[in-house]
Amino acid sequence: MKVIPLKKCEKFISGDHCVLREMLHPDKMKAAFRYSLAHATLKPGLASTPHKLRTSEVYYIVNGRGLMHIDKGSAKVKAGDTIYIPPHSRQYIKNTGKKTLEFLCIVDPAWRAQDEEVF
Repeated sequence: MKVIPLKKCEKFISGDHCVLREMLHPDKMKAAFRYSLAHATLKPGLASTPHKLRTSEVYYIVNGRGLMHIDKGSAKVKAGDTIYIPPHSRQYIKNTGKKTLEFLCIVDPAWRAQDEEVF
């Protein structure tokens, strides 16, 4: 059994300017899965930089409120919401609440720098 405490995952700023902690990635551990899982945060009033991935992505909102933008559409999101982001979709999320927006990012197949384009 492998238990990964969030606080032990290294914090870094991603290409889209979210604070990320990568929790699972098949290139970093011996495991039979192909996705990656990261924990992201955005402070109130901030937005991630528009970007797109060659792969599909799912956000799960853990805490806070935001406005999710995918291509030409947008929707209000809050804790408990899941957002599917199709491959090659221009996307970003803005924190519209008064507390830190916290969400999980699942990328399948696993995130790779060469699969992301930041605008």
